[in-house]
This record gives sequence, C-alpha cells and structure tokens, in this order.
Amino acid sequence: MSPSPVDSFDAAIVLGAMVRPDGGPSPAMLRRVEHAVALAQGGVVGHLLMTGGAVRHPTPEAHVMRNLALAAGVAAERIMVESASVNTIGNARLCRPIIEGRAWKRLLLVTDACHLPRSLYVFYRLGLRVSPAAAMPQGWPHREWWAAWLRETAAFPWTVLRLERAKWSE
Repeated sequence: MSPSPVDSFDAAIVLGAMVRPDGGPSPAMLRRVEHAVALAQGGVVGHLLMTGGAVRHPTPEAHVMRNLALAAGVAAERIMVESASVNTIGNARLCRPIIEGRAWKRLLLVTDACHLPRSLYVFYRLGLRVSPAAAMPQGWPHREWWAAWLRETAAFPWTVLRLERAKWSE
C-alpha cells in the first residue's frame, strides 16, 4: 500500500537493486523506480533520492535508477543521487548527509516488500525516520519472490549483528 497524495513527503529514498551485466536494470530495480516515479508524479513526494553504488557492475545502481526516472519524465532537479554505498547499511549512512543538508523531515523508503523489514530496521537504527512504500511485483507469489523472502529472512539477523557491532565500536 502506498501513501496518498495528501500525505506529501519531502523525498522518497529509493534503494538500489542489481544492475544486469549489460548495464540494464533488474526487475527489482525497475519495480522500485516505477513505484517511486508514480509517487513523484502523483504529488506524494517532492524529490527522489536514488541510492546504490557499483556492486556487480561498473555503473552505480543509483545512476541507472536516475536515468530510468529521467526517461519517465521526472525533472532532473527533483532527483538526487548517492552512488557510493554497496549495501543497505551504507545506503542509510550515505543518504543521511544528503537528507540533513536539504533539511528533509518526511521521508518514504521505497524497496521491495520483502526487503522493507530489514531496511526499516537499519534506517531507524541509524536515526532516519522513514515510512515504508513497498514496490510490489505483479503476479506474485512466484519462485523468485519466495526466494527473495527466504534470503531476507536469513539476512536480517546478520544485518543486526553487523550494525550493532558497528554501533558499539563508535
């Protein structure tokens, strides 16, 4: 479920997803960007903050996402980019200076539904108050979707350990 236009958020933080070997977006990336673009074009959010670095491909995920949003008609001045992070913890840490620099307070977090619990935990734990905006796949449940839920279930405790260990080391 997505917020309505009357909710008016400063920005949607769009979490990166895999870039294919040919440089094109994965289905997860397309889904997330399409959802974020709909929120921007529907007046729900003022800006899009694309986040994600070069993980499996030399082109940063955030650059591919920015190009998709531009092609969909979102004005360049409404799109910010964080292109150095390589995981969800990095997304939150590296988006924070951008968010604080622009004095954004009301934020949506756009990612797949299966990724939201872990992502919300990370952003909240790092002091960023965000509201969820799940990008839902068409025709689910299917094998890929169930595999993603299983991966996220396994990744959550590992993320908690990494984040808490890092917080204690500060």
